[in-house]
Amino acid sequence: TGLRLFSVLAQTAVVFLSGLMARDLGGNRLAQAFTAFAVALSVPSSATATEFQYTSFDLLWWVLAAWFLIRLLKTDNPRWWLAIGIILGLGLQTKYSIVFYIAGILAGLLFTNARKHLTTTWFWSGVAIAFLIFLPNLLWLIHHNFVSYRFLQHIHARDVGEGRADGFLRDQFLLDANLFAIPVWIAGLIAALRSPRYRMLAFMFLVPIAIFGFAKGRFYYTMPVYPMMIALGAAVSGRWLEARPKWARIAIPAIAFTGVAVLGAYIVACVVPLASSGPLKSFALNHSGDLREEIGWHEMVSKVAAIRDSLPADQQAHLGIAVGNYGEAGAIEIFGPAYHLPAPISTTNTGWLVGYPTPAPTTLIVLGNSPERANQIFTNCRLVAHNANSEGVKNEESEYHPDIFLCGPLKQPWPEFWKANQNFG
Repeated sequence: TGLRLFSVLAQTAVVFLSGLMARDLGGNRLAQAFTAFAVALSVPSSATATEFQYTSFDLLWWVLAAWFLIRLLKTDNPRWWLAIGIILGLGLQTKYSIVFYIAGILAGLLFTNARKHLTTTWFWSGVAIAFLIFLPNLLWLIHHNFVSYRFLQHIHARDVGEGRADGFLRDQFLLDANLFAIPVWIAGLIAALRSPRYRMLAFMFLVPIAIFGFAKGRFYYTMPVYPMMIALGAAVSGRWLEARPKWARIAIPAIAFTGVAVLGAYIVACVVPLASSGPLKSFALNHSGDLREEIGWHEMVSKVAAIRDSLPADQQAHLGIAVGNYGEAGAIEIFGPAYHLPAPISTTNTGWLVGYPTPAPTTLIVLGNSPERANQIFTNCRLVAHNANSEGVKNEESEYHPDIFLCGPLKQPWPEFWKANQNFG
């Protein structure tokens, strides 16, 4: 609950900032309300508010940077570059994909009349601030031979190979914003292209979409660019409505708000754990793979502790817990201390950098491996339990990693094994 609170607060800020963007772009109260409502009841905001992950905060930095840039373009005050630099620096610390948003900002500067800012001290001060904030991360990357780049290469190849990047263009319409906001953000894009003052926003929108589309990225990588376009579209739509007959001024917003609300209710029911039991819980679990993956971790750790407790004292004293993925590692890290379990041994992502324990364990509880893989790595493996969950939910652990083994030492020295088994996931 504590971790999720920060994600909820981040998405609350995204919704509020979206309304502020509509206000600063000239939108009336109706436009501001529609923008905030449409952003709140969308797949990105609903999904990223339910989990503590970098995507939750990546979305916040993109939207906050967009608001600061709108303030810059509206007021022509170059001091806003200092705030923009801080936010982009934080964005680089959060998720490297923000470089494609920065590419859109730079393209907007070069190809619009906003290029005058390139010659100001404030702009370069903002660049310096962003660089200084990102510098510790950059030094870490250099020290570790840019391991994050290899990680991203692996993830990208996996996503393309498994078809996760398919339907990128389709999902820009279906999933990156509420469907009933499509006419609004399209109106915003047209308005941005036509506006000498705000044309830069069009580049900030189109360039990341073009890059990710060409590179076969996943649809949600571009979700942070939609709030600013919904805000601009709502603002221009609000002004358009003011010149329409009274019935239109009432009927069109009523249809738009109702459509957003109905679809939003469906979205929320799909991705938000609204209930701990009953039809709502079943509906969410049937529609959200992420929610299914949250089931069973406590039970897994409890089962591992029970296996440990069944061992003789000498084996418990030299015990290790080898895991196959970062989910298992996280469960042991978070829930294991309550059972006095040792830290997990993981070759995945940062787990590999943490390394293996010294002295090396001679008895290991092995999770997340097939019988063939376990017997290939360890000696004297035997199946001791199955990893399932009491709710009968089918997820990665219960379907693909159900076996828990008790094994002896590695078949090869730990340094040799570790050097040959750096994994990404």
